[in-house]
Amino acid sequence: MSESPRRPPGRNRVVSLLDRLEREPAADKVIEVLRSGVRALPLGRGRDVLHGRWLGHPLHPLMVQVPIGSWMSAAVLDLRPGRSRESRLLVGLGLVAAAPAALAGWVDWAELHRQQQRVGLAHALSNIAAVGLYATSLGCRVRGREAAGRAYGFLGLTAVGVGGMLGGHLAYRQASGANHAEEVPHVVTEGWHRVGAVADFPAGEPVRRSVDDVPVLVVREPGGQVHALAERCSHLAGPLAEGTVADGCVRCPWHGSVFRLSDGWNVSGPATAPQPSFETRIIDGYVEVRLRHQDGGRPARKRITHTARP
Repeated sequence: MSESPRRPPGRNRVVSLLDRLEREPAADKVIEVLRSGVRALPLGRGRDVLHGRWLGHPLHPLMVQVPIGSWMSAAVLDLRPGRSRESRLLVGLGLVAAAPAALAGWVDWAELHRQQQRVGLAHALSNIAAVGLYATSLGCRVRGREAAGRAYGFLGLTAVGVGGMLGGHLAYRQASGANHAEEVPHVVTEGWHRVGAVADFPAGEPVRRSVDDVPVLVVREPGGQVHALAERCSHLAGPLAEGTVADGCVRCPWHGSVFRLSDGWNVSGPATAPQPSFETRIIDGYVEVRLRHQDGGRPARKRITHTARP
């Protein structure tokens, strides 16, 4: 008897549900209201602190370690008799630490693409449910209802797990918080690259060019100095060539990140990583650019190519 052909493996149901969540517009009106509210918070310079610009990457993933670690530790102690006091302390610590972690998450969330915000809202709702369950758990423990407190604690940990899964999808599948300009030094080859005649770059106007298929922003100052940066914003790949140039900086048109033209430094967020920058020179009336390192302007190393093994 001939074997019947095997059915090709089906798509992962969890991934399918998450992909559907990205495309589901039902909560978009709520998202817009929340987004406007978070953006209107009078945080001042604290907004960049919460974004993690000073750290070089988003602060939220670091801050969530305290509540998650506290609640996980409380769950372990709940499995052992006679440790109710320590469990109560850890549950309370997690609740206190959850507030600033959530604020940092909301500030990042308000500057994402809509598909990311849909998943991010579900992530936030899971964590809000976890906070509610742990608050109930703490209340039960304080009143001496230890069994109920442990039960609510385990339910809270389950909600935290769901929130973590959604957060992982947001970070690794949707690249929220990732540096979207990281690949530039690995793609642009060493040496000088001609990007156009000086006359092609009106003074003070951002112009898009390409080097090794990498979009490059070129700006010529009124005094003649030419600057060049990777053109796709490190925050979420926004087109800097469509942004505004002022005071020696360029502002991304999508989420407002500001980068210094001279070296690509991220002056203000939500971008947490600088833009790869290029040295420039003018030869025979043409502008040429060469990738530089961020740590002092040295030319980029020769790109390493990988060959297939025989």
